[in-house]
Amino acid sequence: MDSRQKAEVIDETRGDASSRDTSSSPAHGIGEKHHPPNHDDLDQAYWYVRESNNAVEATPQELAALRRKVDWWIVPIMFCCYTMQFIDKISLNYAAVMGLNKELKLKANEFTNAATWFFIAYLIAEVPNAIILQRVPVAKWLGVNVVLWGIATACTAAAHNYATLLTARIFLGIFEAAIAPSLILISSQWYTKSEAAPRFSIWYAGLGLGQIIGGIVSYAFQQVKHPSFSGWKIMFIVLGLVTVIIGIVTFFLLPDTPMQARFLSESEKVKLLKHVAVNQTGIRNKHYKLSQALEVLRDVQLWLMVLLTILISISSGVITTYSATLIRNFGYKPPKAALLNMPSGIISIASTLIVGYGVRHTSHRWAWIAGCCVPGILGGGLMSFDQGNKAGQLAGIYLVNTITATLIVIYQWTGANIAGQTKRVISVALISGSFSVGNIIGPQTFQAKDAPQYTPAKITVLATQAAAALISFVLFLYYVWANKRKGVRPAEGSAVAGQNEEHLWEDQTDKQNPTFRYVY
Repeated sequence: MDSRQKAEVIDETRGDASSRDTSSSPAHGIGEKHHPPNHDDLDQAYWYVRESNNAVEATPQELAALRRKVDWWIVPIMFCCYTMQFIDKISLNYAAVMGLNKELKLKANEFTNAATWFFIAYLIAEVPNAIILQRVPVAKWLGVNVVLWGIATACTAAAHNYATLLTARIFLGIFEAAIAPSLILISSQWYTKSEAAPRFSIWYAGLGLGQIIGGIVSYAFQQVKHPSFSGWKIMFIVLGLVTVIIGIVTFFLLPDTPMQARFLSESEKVKLLKHVAVNQTGIRNKHYKLSQALEVLRDVQLWLMVLLTILISISSGVITTYSATLIRNFGYKPPKAALLNMPSGIISIASTLIVGYGVRHTSHRWAWIAGCCVPGILGGGLMSFDQGNKAGQLAGIYLVNTITATLIVIYQWTGANIAGQTKRVISVALISGSFSVGNIIGPQTFQAKDAPQYTPAKITVLATQAAAALISFVLFLYYVWANKRKGVRPAEGSAVAGQNEEHLWEDQTDKQNPTFRYVY
């Protein structure tokens, strides 16, 4: 049976279910009774599993092989998408040291404003993303946006003044806004909460690779000497074309859900879905619920996460936008400044992978966030108060890059602790929008009047990292309290014992579901 026929069978089954008497359905929770779920409340994965002829649970060996298969198909595509979104976003940073400011005759804070408007557009675009992501196939939406931002990147080469540069950056921000919420939703479909952590960190390590490649690309194109076509223009065109190719690959090869994965057999799909059912966060449900949208507004954990994301992103905004400029202001020539920015990528990759695998084996997400903030605080201190020491300043810039690992923990934390499809898509868009807010504030701390030291911006890095460490601990205390309110639950391996399959796939929020437990 092909996927189209399967979908027809599932739709017929859902129609039958709506007219069937469900009063005899077993209780959902452990020792608790609940109303039978409406068929619209049940995730599409439930109907897929129900219509399968495979009721056999996967063995540990089969699950290990299945994870490897998914890893090699899904993760590399997401990694490439995230790598290119970072390179395309920070290409303005490298273009600045390649002569863009001079050639476009940018004045005072116009470069800062161009960087800021990217994130303003990014923030505004999260509103339609929160609606669209529940309605359309997520991977297809991601692929389309990757192609479009690739085109926007290439078009930056046509900028000839501040207005045209600003236009290109605004469109880039609109299209890149889809990346984080899409990848969070996609990643959460294929793995349990603990399994997801290192996979999130692998695709997020594309940020570090982007820093390394960006330095090499900038250095290479600075060697291009053409009287009518500058190196930075060629750089934007090449990066845009590469991004468009990756977007096309994403559109055609990245499955929207495990049920549509052509690289898995029918039995493998069912085994995978049964395995991830323990998350109780669902795979796909197009039924929009206003009650879940309103729950977002009064969810304390989400607003703490928003504050944490903003604090982290203020520092990351400073470093990603201005690191090459800061290094150049130490007295290095532009080509060498681009190369000296590359170790930042190595620090980002190392910290991201260490944190991802650390969360997989030890949990304690809050502690890993706080731990990454410590070198960020030290880096901010070196940048702020050791201004006569070029080596110390450079070390400070490198150390601050450890904070990049904290954002992927926040992404994975959001994916793990928010349930209910409507609430999930709104929440991931809200967290992504919070990233934009931080990145809007961060570059604005760099004012022309503070050049070349930019001391207020450096002190901002120090202060926001200290505050982020504190908020992560507050989140930990909140989750401990929230879990105690829900009572005792069996250990992770037996979490689904005593629950019927409908309950695991019912579209309930984390607050509505009495058996849902937060991870921290």
